Amino acid sequence: MCKTKGVASGLVGAVIARFEGRGFGLRGIKALRMGRELAARDDAGHVDKPCFEGLVAVIASAPVVAMVWEGREAVTVARAMMGATDSAQAAPGTIRGDFSLSKEENVVHGSDSLESAAREIGLFFDEAELV
Repeated sequence: MCKTKGVASGLVGAVIARFEGRGFGLRGIKALRMGRELAARDDAGHVDKPCFEGLVAVIASAPVVAMVWEGREAVTVARAMMGATDSAQAAPGTIRGDFSLSKEENVVHGSDSLESAAREIGLFFDEAELV
């Protein structure tokens, strides 16, 4: 997902180019504004953490672009391409390392497992919307 900061900064194309350049295939893409309910469902894994309300508020505040990418070792490779969750710690050359400094408003989100990917894809896409 290209998060609110990435969309507002005009980085959707740059994010897509990184994944396409690496050889991933785009199987679904959708621009949307997440309401609070969908944002809370998306971040449900953080519900017991102090940061939960802030995460939900940021992601529900502006448009995002949800994407489904397919490729060899997609989860592992995508997470390496994105870099550390805390953008200030992300290495140069990663998406977060190149495009943001804030942990709270980093530019991308990616699933951390195949199970999470399946759940998250189901939140944003119907089967008919995937190619």
